[in-house]
Amino acid sequence: MKNKPQYAIESVDHALHLATLLQQEGPLRVSEAADRLGVSRSTAHRLLSMLVYRDFAEQGGDRRYQAGPVLRAAGTSGAPVALLRRVALPHMQQLVARVRETANLMVRVDASVRFVASVESDQVLRVGDRVGRVLPAHLASGGKALLAALPPHELAELYPDPEAAGVNLPKLRRELGLVRKRGFAINDQLTETGLTALGMVIPEPDGRPFAALSIAMPAVRFDRDLLSTWVSALSTAVTATDRDLAAAPVLGQSRGS
Repeated sequence: MKNKPQYAIESVDHALHLATLLQQEGPLRVSEAADRLGVSRSTAHRLLSMLVYRDFAEQGGDRRYQAGPVLRAAGTSGAPVALLRRVALPHMQQLVARVRETANLMVRVDASVRFVASVESDQVLRVGDRVGRVLPAHLASGGKALLAALPPHELAELYPDPEAAGVNLPKLRRELGLVRKRGFAINDQLTETGLTALGMVIPEPDGRPFAALSIAMPAVRFDRDLLSTWVSALSTAVTATDRDLAAAPVLGQSRGS
């Protein structure tokens, strides 16, 4: 498992976190950046200035900072990430309190998934924060849940050259059929040695994929006898998040249109 280094360089961590926020959540004012990072406005301004210098950010006419050329080269998701994160976090916190394992929120970007929020477990041996990480969708638990919600032709379009992508498409289709049948996906050490995760999709009203929630744990704690308990807790969090997203003013309009 990949967790935060014991001797992390805080300024580097802040800069990388800020770049991730600009890429995934859109423009930020200095005050907003300071609040998100938990630093002073002067520190946030210095960080943003350095990101501008290296083309990771640029300042618009409204004085807000947005992703620069370097970050815009990466794929983006159509999901409103800032709203997703704000609505999902309380339910993720409740989920972690219930199962005592780390919870992650992710969105699909083409054939990958990007982690946009994490709530860590309080256990000493735990899966760390995954915000900003990008993984192949066909390996991650939440990614598989999202792929399972796609129509067959859209799945095929994601992998025009399955061999080059390292995907066995017939095998993946069979696995996604099982995911649809049982309502959740499992990643048993496919993305990281020592990590097991369960993922479930947060659907649009028409059943299309929107985002996914997952529970991630050290593989040594994965117990199939607890599977029903974990799935029940995950389903509760997904249902609550979906309900609150539908009620959110901006997203509610797009979902109902």
